[in-house]
Amino acid sequence: MDSNNLIQTILVFALPVLFAITIHEAAHGYVARHFGDNTAYMLGRVTLNPMKHIDPIGTILMPLMLYFATQGAFLFGYAKPVPVNFGRLRHPKRDSVWVALAGPASNFVQALLWAILFTVLAGVGLTEPFFLKMAKAGVLVNLVMCAFNLFPIPPLDGGRILVGLLPPKQAYALSRIEPWGFFIVMALVLLGIVSRFWLSPLIDIGYQLLNLLLTPLTLLFS
Repeated sequence: MDSNNLIQTILVFALPVLFAITIHEAAHGYVARHFGDNTAYMLGRVTLNPMKHIDPIGTILMPLMLYFATQGAFLFGYAKPVPVNFGRLRHPKRDSVWVALAGPASNFVQALLWAILFTVLAGVGLTEPFFLKMAKAGVLVNLVMCAFNLFPIPPLDGGRILVGLLPPKQAYALSRIEPWGFFIVMALVLLGIVSRFWLSPLIDIGYQLLNLLLTPLTLLFS
């Protein structure tokens, strides 16, 4: 990829990615505060300021290195996790599910908003490709974040949701994986298992659900 295309790609994805990670992390903190834990709020993490959530390595350096190393075929990154003291939640086991679910749910809502924007822009006849590409990138980025974070291994949100839903004995066994969970997930990603058996099916379902939700708006412009 030449430098001009690289710069254009970065510009197209920059805003959707910043919104995706910022709102995802802020959502965790907001819901945790709602259920009794104000740890993130006291540390200034319940905010839409992206600088509070950006991790220099996970949000910037790692995605860039992977982009160049794989010629754009594989990207991965992360933001600073919002601190949550699950013991301070009013009903820790139940409320932890809602705290974990808040992040992926916020990404799906953002995907829907970007999809609405794309439909409206295309419907009014906008021909400027930059904004259309940005809207499409917003849908893709958020569906990927939503699906990936729902993978059922802690410390990913899906793993914490599963810990909250399982009976105590099974929940404890799964929670003990968390210190090694990141490395397990990375191994499964590199083997292509996550992409083939998790990300691709869930992203396809996400697109189908968005198309269903957008049907009235699409008919309006048809």
